[in-house]
Amino acid sequence: MLPCATKCATCGSIFDPARLRRELAEIEKKLADPSMWSDPAASKPLMRDRKRLEELVSNDEELVRRSSDVEAYFELAREGEDVIADLERDIKALGVFAEELEARTMLSGEADSLNAIVTVHPGAGGTESQDWAEMLERMYLRWAEQQGFKTTINDEQPGEGAGIKSATFTITGEYAFGLLAGESGVHRLVRISPFDAAKRRHTSFASVFVSPEIDETIHVDLKLEDLRIDTYRSGGKGGQHVNTTDSAVRMTHIPTGIVVQCQNERSQIQNREKAMKMMRSRLYEYELEKKRAETKKLEDSKLDINFGSQIRSYVLQPYRMAKDHRTKVEVGDVDKVLDGYLEPFLRGYLLAKRRGTASDAADDGEMAV
Repeated sequence: MLPCATKCATCGSIFDPARLRRELAEIEKKLADPSMWSDPAASKPLMRDRKRLEELVSNDEELVRRSSDVEAYFELAREGEDVIADLERDIKALGVFAEELEARTMLSGEADSLNAIVTVHPGAGGTESQDWAEMLERMYLRWAEQQGFKTTINDEQPGEGAGIKSATFTITGEYAFGLLAGESGVHRLVRISPFDAAKRRHTSFASVFVSPEIDETIHVDLKLEDLRIDTYRSGGKGGQHVNTTDSAVRMTHIPTGIVVQCQNERSQIQNREKAMKMMRSRLYEYELEKKRAETKKLEDSKLDINFGSQIRSYVLQPYRMAKDHRTKVEVGDVDKVLDGYLEPFLRGYLLAKRRGTASDAADDGEMAV
């Protein structure tokens, strides 16, 4: 059996089921007060915390059950039973489950449990970078699909020859933002170009920005008089109605210069609502960045994203590897990564963030091509 408080050998964190149950009991006590339900702003975050704690407690019970099964197999093996195959299977499954649980315990920030809004932009390089940006968009959409998350395309601008000029989409699911927050930054691709008749090797860059979809439980000071809202006719995908009416919305926050746009819904009202959500999300992240700068966290911690350098490289030629330059996590099956297998990188970033061992600059070293 596991002890009541389990210490992770990797990151040193303490997973204390007894403490989780105490916190859950305190929340249940607060929710038992009838007056709480007359104040949705106060009850909603408590409901969200209760759901999170109930899930953690359930995971702890599952962890104890699986550990007991492994101990039982060890006992049978000592008695001479042929259970080696079953034991290996359950140990492997237990390791995977424990890693997932460990990552979840590291997502305790105010916005970690929220949905994620992801924006992808190609760098310089025309068709090459635009195609790479579309590959990144597909990678995150496939990752979301594998997690059972819902995705919604908010805005997508197709490239002239191939790829995209930009894309913004929402990933809806528990802890989507907390899991993807470390993906913000510049991503580099090295490959033999499919657009080069001479079959030369090209390096392409694209940037990814991830922000939380802010709900009403988090206050964002957004004044309507600070917004300029423009409407225009949508282009590209969408059908006759979308392409023949001024349904697309571009929203500019005048004090900060932040611009968002949405064109994928049929009506201007729907696009305006989505654009407002995106604007609140961007302003929240903008204020967080200001706070980090004011407290010099950007200088003191090497965990914050530096948009001036690549955070990850995906090399298809002359060898095949995906490497995160901050955490040094490497995956040899780069095709699997581009098909949505991001777990090693997401977990690696969370662990490095807790330990304070990540670096913010690209270290090409053995990744030089």
